[in-house]
Amino acid sequence: MKFTRLFTVSLLAMTAASPALAENVLRWTSQGDALTMDPHSQNEGPTIAMNGQIYESLVTRDADLTLQPELAESWEAGSDGWTFKLRQGVKFHDGADFTAEDVVFSFERANHEASDYKEQAKNVTSVEVIDDYTVKLMTDGPNPILPNQLTSIYMMDKGWSEANNVTAPQDFKAKEETYAVRNANGTGPFSLVSRAPDELTVLERNAAWWGNDMFPGNIDKIEYRPISNAATRVAALLSGEVDFVLDPPLQDLKRIEAADGLGVKTVAQIRSIFFGMDQGVDKLRSSDVDGNPFKDKRVREAFNLAIDKAAIQRVVMEGLSFPTGMITPPGVLGNTPDNDASYGFDPEKAKSLLTEAGYPDGFSIQLDCPNNRYNNDEKICQAAVAMLAKIGVKVNLDAIPKAQHFPKIQKRESDFYMLGWGVPTLDSHYVFSYLLDGEGSWNATGYDNARVNEITDAITTEIDIDKRTALIDEAWDLVKADIPYVPIHHQVLAWGISDKVDIAIAADDAFRPRFAVMK
Repeated sequence: MKFTRLFTVSLLAMTAASPALAENVLRWTSQGDALTMDPHSQNEGPTIAMNGQIYESLVTRDADLTLQPELAESWEAGSDGWTFKLRQGVKFHDGADFTAEDVVFSFERANHEASDYKEQAKNVTSVEVIDDYTVKLMTDGPNPILPNQLTSIYMMDKGWSEANNVTAPQDFKAKEETYAVRNANGTGPFSLVSRAPDELTVLERNAAWWGNDMFPGNIDKIEYRPISNAATRVAALLSGEVDFVLDPPLQDLKRIEAADGLGVKTVAQIRSIFFGMDQGVDKLRSSDVDGNPFKDKRVREAFNLAIDKAAIQRVVMEGLSFPTGMITPPGVLGNTPDNDASYGFDPEKAKSLLTEAGYPDGFSIQLDCPNNRYNNDEKICQAAVAMLAKIGVKVNLDAIPKAQHFPKIQKRESDFYMLGWGVPTLDSHYVFSYLLDGEGSWNATGYDNARVNEITDAITTEIDIDKRTALIDEAWDLVKADIPYVPIHHQVLAWGISDKVDIAIAADDAFRPRFAVMK
């Protein structure tokens, strides 16, 4: 594996210095890099999307989010699991064959304590090998949604992992460094040529990929350079230094559309943006009052009523958001108009609730916020700080890169934090298991409702769609009443793209180069 150390030079100089090694070279950017190349370490959108160009899952989604075969050609449900027929003749990038043995290994790895996919993978109790190209994923009873849960559980080569001492996933929150963090060996359409985190990642077309004759993509080489500064990202697109910007600043979309040879695509994303409040600890870490105000539901309601989501939509998001009262968007089973409705905006009532709860003068607290992950993430946090100040809550904003922000949440070190959550399964179980179950790995609120936990377990085996939907609705009604989060909005995506390349925008914000065509 070749590593590249970039010197601090302008993006233009870097681009000019890159030799044209392939006929169709796509250069693109966004504000933040993938967190790791270890495919089981971090369940984070840009990381999943980057690794999904190199690694593959048994089942995938196309740009319309329709389930499609990938390393499995077909699958069939049973009362105790699902049987998958594997694609034959598939090779890893190092030439090793992909077989059932790699499926067994990959699910064991994804179920490891350090894995950020264990909430999805744990539904597979074991993998039964029927033959080299047939496996049965065993489950505790029938599982109606298992294929939906597999789209980001990537398959790794057992031999390569053993040879490079990476049989366990990287422990990201402990800042562990392993061979799999900067090296990769998948079966996908692109192989990793070089990796300089936060600077440059180069991918090259896999000439031996099984799908080369099945998909329209004609990209030979991909150069990805994260650019944290919003103005610089736009300048790179306007000047032609990059062909595609995943997250152009919303205020610059009209300028991009007006430029010759450029265009903008938008779509409602399957992602919700919200604030978490740690109501589980006895004393907040960053507050000037004793105890934990968030344990009182009136305080949590006050925070919801104090933040004007419509103003954030209008002023901060340039209209590209949908204010909400729940942390899952339309298009996901479980979203209903009643629960999607915002808690409202009523600062006077918010102040009254704080007074009733024993905080007539408010209190102070720190808000942890990423500054390179979501659309206008830091600006949303700044707006919330100003709004909470009007009800007497003094908020200290700590906006940091996502690589430092996310471990604070996973290690339960944050009192009050921003998070966004996409739902690749299009099913509420994904939200419940990670964010609302008492043991969910991303539930840093301490929320633990026994009935919601019970429903989370029950809907993994309930195959009657009406009964299952009723259980999901019941859980969301309980969550809406308990107010463990401050839902802000569902995000709208906007991509800035050169006319030289045809890229289909997807509601999960994932770039799928197998469908990208350079003209």
